[in-house]
Amino acid sequence: MEFDYDLFVIGGGSGGVRAARVAAGEAGAKVALAEEDRYGGTCVQRGCVPKKLMVFASGYGVSAKEAQDYGWTMMAGGFDWPKFRGTLESELDRLEGVYRKILANNGVETFDARARISDPHTVELSTGETKTAKHILVATGGWPVRPDIPGAELAITSNEIFHLDVLPERMLIVGGGYIACEFACIMNGLGVKTTQFYRGAQILRGFDEEARGLVSEEMLQNGVDLHLGTNVLEMKKVDDGIWVKATNGQEYTVDQVMFATGRAPNSKDLGLEEIGVKLGRGGQIEVDEYSQTAVPSVYAIGDVTNRVNLTPVAIREGMAFVETVFKGNPTPVDHEMIPSAIFTQPEMGTVGLSEEAAREREPIEVYCTSFRPMHTAFIGKSDRVMMKLVVSQESRKVLGCHIVAPQAGEMIQLAGIAVKMGATKEDFDRTVAVHPTMSEEIVTMRTPVRTG
Repeated sequence: MEFDYDLFVIGGGSGGVRAARVAAGEAGAKVALAEEDRYGGTCVQRGCVPKKLMVFASGYGVSAKEAQDYGWTMMAGGFDWPKFRGTLESELDRLEGVYRKILANNGVETFDARARISDPHTVELSTGETKTAKHILVATGGWPVRPDIPGAELAITSNEIFHLDVLPERMLIVGGGYIACEFACIMNGLGVKTTQFYRGAQILRGFDEEARGLVSEEMLQNGVDLHLGTNVLEMKKVDDGIWVKATNGQEYTVDQVMFATGRAPNSKDLGLEEIGVKLGRGGQIEVDEYSQTAVPSVYAIGDVTNRVNLTPVAIREGMAFVETVFKGNPTPVDHEMIPSAIFTQPEMGTVGLSEEAAREREPIEVYCTSFRPMHTAFIGKSDRVMMKLVVSQESRKVLGCHIVAPQAGEMIQLAGIAVKMGATKEDFDRTVAVHPTMSEEIVTMRTPVRTG
């Protein structure tokens, strides 16, 4: 059977664009891609990139105060949100252009349209066109969800926070995952009076208990009004903002509310179930280790599969898909020992198992130290950082590494290489420390603080 394309990709985010580019540019496939919104997807347009730029912006206020404490004479001033937002939007426009150019340079035909699958080899576009392909790859990502409470429509999500007309004076952020915590730190750093509700007992569920506890303590110390075991009951618009009633019995009036209470796979109305693709209870596309669905010609990668929802993972899944389907090299996706960072203030970097998860699996040793770093101890600040290794008693391999510190994301990238390679505690011990640095503590801890 003759097809219009060898591959049709639905979704112009990082995973879909990488798969399309490599399939066309390296494997010589005839490829098309459809995107109904902006190219670059969540990461470039509504996530990692603009968020990290806001993280940078939010840190300068503290940096200026620290510079004064170090002896510098600093000019007083406030944060100019409209100026920052204009520069940010220009940068996102530039990056979208880069993504479009990458696809064009590799011979990928693009459609600015919504795509829907009508049969295992056919895609219908919102422009009215119909295209056929030997293989279809769904890479439509995820989307923020709002809780079902009275007044929920008054709140924004992480999609809209980058485009606020004005920076609010008072803001409530609801949620305890990394998105909620990152934006609580960002807004607090930008001078917004920031309150955060989380219904659970501690933020950052699923991460190492000791590490997330320190992040929580530092957020409180830095000025975030964090309320654990607390959720929103209802909201309504009032003259001076948004009135919020909390489950702890308190009432608040704020200028802006942001829900960061979860994301759902973007799989609705794509025609998937009608052709036999199986969806999980949360709407995720069910795939095997090669990202193949129950329909052999249809594959899916990235957040829409709800495996490990990180941009670099989606890119790796896209590369493995191309190796498998177009290069004759069946390549299962490797989701083991993935380093990640949470850009709170301080940051958390993590790779491998938490202490709790490792303890359930086998006997372990835990090496951990928490201390005041030289940079801020010198000027009398009480900030603390943490370095932690979780080690197998039997194999001596480092099962997990957890860092809470400024620039923890940069540190964990390099530590992740060693952990992924299977380095032992003794390998870490044999490594000479770089002095004076915070990270030298990773290779100087000699005595376990806990075993079992």
